[in-house]
Amino acid sequence: MTAMLASSTDFIGIARDPQWLAHRYDPGHDAIHFIPAPREIHRATTFLIDDHLPSGLTPVVLRRDDVMATSPSAAPIHFLFHSGYCCSTLLSRATDKPGWAMGLKEPMILNDLVGWRRRGGQGADMATVLDNVLTLLARPFAPGEAVVVKPSTVINALAPAILALRPDACAIVMYAPLRTYLASIAKKSIDGRRWVRTLLTGMLDDNLVRLGFSTRDYLEQTDLQVAALGWLAQQQLYADMIARYGPSRVRSLDSTRLLADPAAAMTEMGALFRQPLSVEDAQAVAAGPVFTRHSKSGEAFGTAERDAEHRDAAAAHADEIHKVAEWAAVVAQSAGIDLDAPAPLIS
Repeated sequence: MTAMLASSTDFIGIARDPQWLAHRYDPGHDAIHFIPAPREIHRATTFLIDDHLPSGLTPVVLRRDDVMATSPSAAPIHFLFHSGYCCSTLLSRATDKPGWAMGLKEPMILNDLVGWRRRGGQGADMATVLDNVLTLLARPFAPGEAVVVKPSTVINALAPAILALRPDACAIVMYAPLRTYLASIAKKSIDGRRWVRTLLTGMLDDNLVRLGFSTRDYLEQTDLQVAALGWLAQQQLYADMIARYGPSRVRSLDSTRLLADPAAAMTEMGALFRQPLSVEDAQAVAAGPVFTRHSKSGEAFGTAERDAEHRDAAAAHADEIHKVAEWAAVVAQSAGIDLDAPAPLIS
């Protein structure tokens, strides 16, 4: 995409308009790249990253200070943090209800902040930039709406800071049960196995892994062992966040409970986010296309199909999954990690 600079007369309109997505942050120029992204693009796009967004969206580049000088208004903002392969995209899609909330699925600009942080964060004050980015992500699409951001898993190191910067924000921390997660990774073959190694490497860079292993130990472990360690470190982070901020702000949700009773999950999410959702509306969402179609492909895909998919993957890799799950349970006990996160959203 070829970026273009905006004139000063464009600042206010772009900075205040939620249909201009704050897409990238350039720390070298302390600038924000905005792209046109109306609600229809959000609905049609799996993730708000270049590989998934429509081609031909020309970015407009504005200096961060100029953008924030326009005083963009912000809606209530809440978060769906997740450890991957746990129906977080599905739940994010379920928050798209005009007049109630709008879900942002893995905005790339937050990934930019993590990359900048890992490179040493030279330039502008990082906390200020993060605060400004959260304001830009929280621009309301319609009056009375909240914005629900589902960041990428790589953002989790920033989750405690995000909640500190937004004391009115609440979060659901999402995960799949360990054996289900391992089956999902195994099902993805080499792509899934590479992903968990990349994820764990980033978590080590972010000092999120406190499980008593050395660097050499990680090199000697199998792909699914690496997957299990990343999962355990996320569970440790979730427990820490719930202890720090309390269940009035942070609740946990595992994918099996979400799929077993999506209407209850929607109702409780609305209560947590202080955006009440009627029982009738929650049931309508649960019975609608969000929960009956694949969150990424859009194909018909209900509970029976999900169960069959996981059952087939688990059967194909049963021996490896069983051995790694048993090993991970011992690691969890040694590190004081509960395999079921505290403060569940629904029981």
